[in-house]
Amino acid sequence: MTSTQPVILGEMPSLSKLYVNAAAQAARRRLLGNHDGSTLPAESHEVRGVTVDVATLTAYQHLIGETASDVLPAGFIHALAFPLAMSVMNRDDFPLPLLGMIHLRNKVQQHAPLLFSDTLDVAAHVENLRGHRAGTQVDVVAAVRRSGTSELCWLGVSTYLAKGVFLPGIDKPSPVPARPDFEAPDPTAVWQLGVDTGRAYAAVSGDFNPIHLSVLSAKALGMRRSIAHGMYLAARALADVGPSRGDAFAWEVDFDAPVFLPSRVALEISTVEGSEGSWGRSDFVAWNPRSGRRHFSGSVCPL
Repeated sequence: MTSTQPVILGEMPSLSKLYVNAAAQAARRRLLGNHDGSTLPAESHEVRGVTVDVATLTAYQHLIGETASDVLPAGFIHALAFPLAMSVMNRDDFPLPLLGMIHLRNKVQQHAPLLFSDTLDVAAHVENLRGHRAGTQVDVVAAVRRSGTSELCWLGVSTYLAKGVFLPGIDKPSPVPARPDFEAPDPTAVWQLGVDTGRAYAAVSGDFNPIHLSVLSAKALGMRRSIAHGMYLAARALADVGPSRGDAFAWEVDFDAPVFLPSRVALEISTVEGSEGSWGRSDFVAWNPRSGRRHFSGSVCPL
């Protein structure tokens, strides 16, 4: 992990203010020209003493289908840390435009369970700026510890793509082999997602990105309809895997195509047993049952 100099913030940033600032920053860049640097900020952002609102936690668990529990779901921790990650990407010295970034994949390592009663220290930084066949990608790393301890309890790496942005000095990668054609298996579940799914997830996550909220707000940003949050979909798949994943696990998801709302999403989960009959690994894939197009795929396995 990259070594960074922490910038301590007094409280979690406001996502709504960050989105407003990102829009203003985009307007400045259109007027003055794009950022011509290829260097990421050397500082991380950190907030100490973060607490969880129990009502929000309960609403989150209900929305994604997690069993009511004192333990924070891994996706909830991502949502908790998300404003801090956004604040790093909102810096003037961050070389990519925040608005329009595409979430390509997410990797989480849950090392120990966190409870709603825990007080948390949350930190975020950016690293690994690199080329992509369609633009430039970057990793946003969030780390969560119990306050006053050095033990890493949760680590998340989110990879984002700035489509159409090619920075000086950043080479395009070599072409990657084409993925095999997707053949939809028999689903183990079918989700019915209403037009209000984005607004419902925004209410429990704080992520009120306009592309998720309504047809009108999504069209203003170039989308034909609103789309479901990627992390809502990933967290719901994780909930469907169930509590057999244990207290320490790795959770990965790759996003292929957006889910336009309203929609039906088919999901298939397959589980392989580990040694001595213990749980070993669960793989999941979700797709559009009408078109057969894959939306996302991933895995959960014990650490």
